[in-house]
Amino acid sequence: MIVENLKIFSQNVRKNSLLVNTFLETLTHFDIILIQEPPWSEIHKTPSSLNCEGDPLMGSSHHLNWTTFARIPSNDKDFPRVLVYVNICLSAHRFLLHKDIFNHRDVSLISFSNNNTCFYILNVYSDLSHTALKYLKDTEANINNVVLMTGDFNIRDSLWDSSFPFHSSISDDLIIVTDSFNLALSSPTNLL
Repeated sequence: MIVENLKIFSQNVRKNSLLVNTFLETLTHFDIILIQEPPWSEIHKTPSSLNCEGDPLMGSSHHLNWTTFARIPSNDKDFPRVLVYVNICLSAHRFLLHKDIFNHRDVSLISFSNNNTCFYILNVYSDLSHTALKYLKDTEANINNVVLMTGDFNIRDSLWDSSFPFHSSISDDLIIVTDSFNLALSSPTNLL
């Protein structure tokens, strides 16, 4: 695998499980799917010695052809708002979720190995209060080889939207974060 040839799809699904299931079935030509605002609900009941109906197993969509990476919630209000799906064809590259670096419900940092080098990908959902962006700006992390940071940043700005007449100070925070990872802003493309 050559890092430059990775095919990555990123989408805010607004908790729509049908959309996620459709992506997992049809986007087989992609290597990685990055989801923001995934559905998180009861998948099924698990046997329980305390509850005759069973305990609910909470989670999001799964598929045999994809490995799911998500932070495990610490309570009922801490469900992750970002998920990463990696095509099982890439298993040899040892993908890992790094909660040791960023342990936040709105940030997923995954690493993978290619030619004995470790690379990173960031998936971010920044709500209307820009919680994740502020977290990334305030959290010191010495990470080299970040190849991509993408997601839903909820920022409108004239820098990337010519129909929007204003510049936002939140955009400056995004640029500070991207600079800290030696990344540059790129224009979105739609290949579907």
